[in-house]
Amino acid sequence: MKSLRILLILILAFTFTPDVSAQGLPRISIDVAQSNNAEDAAVTLEIIFLLTVLTLAPSILIMLTSFTRIVVVLSFLRMAIGTQQIPPTQLIVGLALFLTMFVMGPTWERVYDNAITPYLEEQIDHEVALVEAMKPIREFMLKNTREKDIALFVKLSREARPRNVDELSNRVLIPSFVISELKTAFQISFVLFIPFIIIDMVVSSTLLSMGMMMLPPVTVSLPFKILLFVLVDGWHLIVQSIVMSFK
Repeated sequence: MKSLRILLILILAFTFTPDVSAQGLPRISIDVAQSNNAEDAAVTLEIIFLLTVLTLAPSILIMLTSFTRIVVVLSFLRMAIGTQQIPPTQLIVGLALFLTMFVMGPTWERVYDNAITPYLEEQIDHEVALVEAMKPIREFMLKNTREKDIALFVKLSREARPRNVDELSNRVLIPSFVISELKTAFQISFVLFIPFIIIDMVVSSTLLSMGMMMLPPVTVSLPFKILLFVLVDGWHLIVQSIVMSFK
């Protein structure tokens, strides 16, 4: 700590010397002034649009992609094995993010080709770009959303019944997609729990028949569950099942 303090003092002293300050270091500033032409106004609108997208990016990633199903299944898998902190939460979220990028890759490529590239080349404005960007995402959500959930939110929204999917608003589609993803994730997780529950029941019955009631069954069953998961190549099967569950 003493060496770190000395190094910090030397850096500050070197930074604020007149010789260094006279060398023309870059200056960063944000000015707010009245625009004098249409180009300044267009740039301002683009910045506001970009900041809005960046603000909503976490919600878009979680709610409009495959992230919800993947992270729920991986979390239930950790609970089924019985390891409360292994794998760590950061590792589960990171794996879910990379699997989400893999699953959503074709959809995001269409968004880039149909919306982002024409917008950057000034062929379309930001309103058209937003509409074109939502088309592939809506198509992905519609493929993985149950009609029952869509009918529920159409009824709750008290909107006119849409004649086709193009008239279905995002206000109805997004929550329908989210609860459909949650149900599918719980269904997959239920299947994952079955073999591990069987191991817990066998271990508990064995310990009870041996009169070892003071020994926690979880302590004995955990190595067997890990061994079973490794022998069947569990991570390979889990990732394969999750990815193939998307349409």
